Amino acid sequence: MYEGHLEGFLTSDLADDVRGKVQLIFTSPPFPLNRKKRYGNKVGKEYLAWLEGFAAPLAELLTDDGSLVVEMGNAWEPGEPVMSTLALKALLAIVEGGELSLCQQFVVHNPARLPSPAQWVNVERIRVKDAYTNVWWMGRSARPKADNRRVLTDYSPAMLKLLERQSYNSGPRPSQHHIGEKSFLTDNGGAIPSNVLSFSNTHSTDEYRRYCNEQDLKLHPARMPPELAEFFIRFLTDKGDLVFDPFGGSNTTGASADELSRKWLTIEPDANFIAGSRGRFDSVLATSGARA
Repeated sequence: MYEGHLEGFLTSDLADDVRGKVQLIFTSPPFPLNRKKRYGNKVGKEYLAWLEGFAAPLAELLTDDGSLVVEMGNAWEPGEPVMSTLALKALLAIVEGGELSLCQQFVVHNPARLPSPAQWVNVERIRVKDAYTNVWWMGRSARPKADNRRVLTDYSPAMLKLLERQSYNSGPRPSQHHIGEKSFLTDNGGAIPSNVLSFSNTHSTDEYRRYCNEQDLKLHPARMPPELAEFFIRFLTDKGDLVFDPFGGSNTTGASADELSRKWLTIEPDANFIAGSRGRFDSVLATSGARA
């Protein structure tokens, strides 16, 4: 983990060393909000220009079958109960600026998220809770490395019974699909997940929080659930591949990659967040420190 800004990294010798070698860029940049947050997000057109400028340099870091995955929250117009198109414009800027293929959209649902935007949800009661973010998967090519067998979920009780029974009603369905006699009777080790992911992100007593409290370090205010990083690292990389997070924050990406035996590199300008990120690793790594 390196202390610094992405702008400086992209013109450094380190960037030259990894150019064309990164299998996955997985990141959650500051969300495209229309008001300032204490973690220093840019706003409006300034944000759009800032993010667009990174698209091509980041794409150049990827292998030919590499992926860029970006979590992006929703934005609302200031003072009005209407959504901003800023997040969609940011997505298009990345796709077009990096000459990337848009592989798939994911929706990440947080059932424990506090009601927001508060004015329209809690006070005036004219909107419902905004409880999801979009995650956009882009590839250097139309067929980046991916294998959904690495992210299978447990079969439902009904599917387990079906596999045990080894029979079901085959034939045409109202949707015009024709189900063969053996189509769903093979045990593939689990179910293929959908592109709707659900994580509560309520890790109130996790090792990171405990470590920061013990060391009197401020917690990063916009932490992603580790399960989110783990899903895409499993899905889009193999052991030994290089994973890069250009907006490291509390280093959820690096810790998840390390746990899954991937190489990793992250950039973060706040030394406090770097110090706190040690708490995501085991006791041996927690004493080693980050490089600046």
